Amino acid sequence: MLTLYNSLSHKKEKFKPLAHRRSGQKVKTVRIYTCGPTVYDYAHIGNLRTYVFEDLLRRTLALDGYRVKQVMNITDVDDKIIKKALALRKPISAVTKPYTKLFFGDLEKLNIEKVEYYTPATANIKEMVALIKKLVARGFAYQGEDGSIYFDISKFKSYGKLSGLDRRELKSGARVSADEYGKDNAQDFVLWKAHKPGEPSWPSPWGAGRPGWHIECSAMSMKYLGETLDIHAGAVDLLFPHHENEIAQSEAATGKKFVRYWVHGEHLLVEGQKMSKSLHNIYTLRDLGNKGIEPLAFRYLILTSHYRSKLNFTWESARAAENALNSLREFLRHPSDNLVRAQAAYIRNYEKKFSAFLNKDLNTPEALALTWKVVRDVKLSFKTKKELVLEFDKILGLGLAAVKPLELPVKIKKLIAEREKLRTYKQFVQADGLRRQIELLGYKLEDTPGGPVVS
Repeated sequence: MLTLYNSLSHKKEKFKPLAHRRSGQKVKTVRIYTCGPTVYDYAHIGNLRTYVFEDLLRRTLALDGYRVKQVMNITDVDDKIIKKALALRKPISAVTKPYTKLFFGDLEKLNIEKVEYYTPATANIKEMVALIKKLVARGFAYQGEDGSIYFDISKFKSYGKLSGLDRRELKSGARVSADEYGKDNAQDFVLWKAHKPGEPSWPSPWGAGRPGWHIECSAMSMKYLGETLDIHAGAVDLLFPHHENEIAQSEAATGKKFVRYWVHGEHLLVEGQKMSKSLHNIYTLRDLGNKGIEPLAFRYLILTSHYRSKLNFTWESARAAENALNSLREFLRHPSDNLVRAQAAYIRNYEKKFSAFLNKDLNTPEALALTWKVVRDVKLSFKTKKELVLEFDKILGLGLAAVKPLELPVKIKKLIAEREKLRTYKQFVQADGLRRQIELLGYKLEDTPGGPVVS
């Protein structure tokens, strides 16, 4: 059974989704909402680490037999986007559309599965307005002097339960209109921003304006997944204020628990430091490519660290990950065999261990180590090793099924087979002669516990 660390309870919990029914039958469906990109720039490798971890969660749930229904938002209107559009003197769509396309390109390069719903904020303004109207009607929101609508955190008695804020830290009556801010500014947050000259706007009962950042996720998740979600995943830096505010506005509107399991991925560091413009260490997949590091090597690097542990990116670690990935590919390219055949129970034990590691709060480092143990196990035939590795890669997502075996000429195959017969009869001098013939024809032969490997 899958266990996940729940940021709300601060402990690992056995995962059990809400029961769903379809045509009178219970369906093992898991409803997940994942915070997507703000499309005003390239996604950096810290963002991409989060999307890979969410992809691993999705794949693990499928491994456990669940049907996954997942929503990812595309934030295509917010402070950052508007600032960039104004600087470029272009409409916001001229900023968001190209970066949305680039975002999906990055997901494809990282072999991240498509989710059921990608939904842009600007396509769901009606739902956001309806949710804000409900909050105003229930007394949780009010209109400020500037015409904007704010959520009154003093009215929501459990505000701070996700991030651990003490109520004494809350600034009752104070307001913040910025989309992003720190715990020192825990105060009434904006739901609807009154129109300002030069900014995009939509009609509402409170006048023209645009939604605040936090309201979009509550409105869109409930639209597609219902009022209570099984899992909400995202990066740890979204825990406050974004996810805290999502809980407040959602539960205030419905009176129901918003999310049952909050799952957060840790930061990615670069050379031991947080990414920042001042340090010039914000990297994208394009930057990795310019250094000769392919996207799937970065995915491999992500797998080497638990999603709740900080991952320190260095160029050395990226190259080491690429070398390891290429070694796995080389293993699959060079079929070899031995005379030992493992029993079915022995093979099944590998499958059980792999599943157990993933179900232990997505323990990818252990799952990856087990994959290498399979490759090196002399008790397994090449065919069995390949089947297990490709089965594991359905979760790891390294694209190993695309690796094609090296096709050797018939002459080389005959020489290898003849050499193996000579070695069986301990005629090593003659076998060495055939090795030299093979090498003179441009091939390298290596004897391994699993049999000869030719490259």
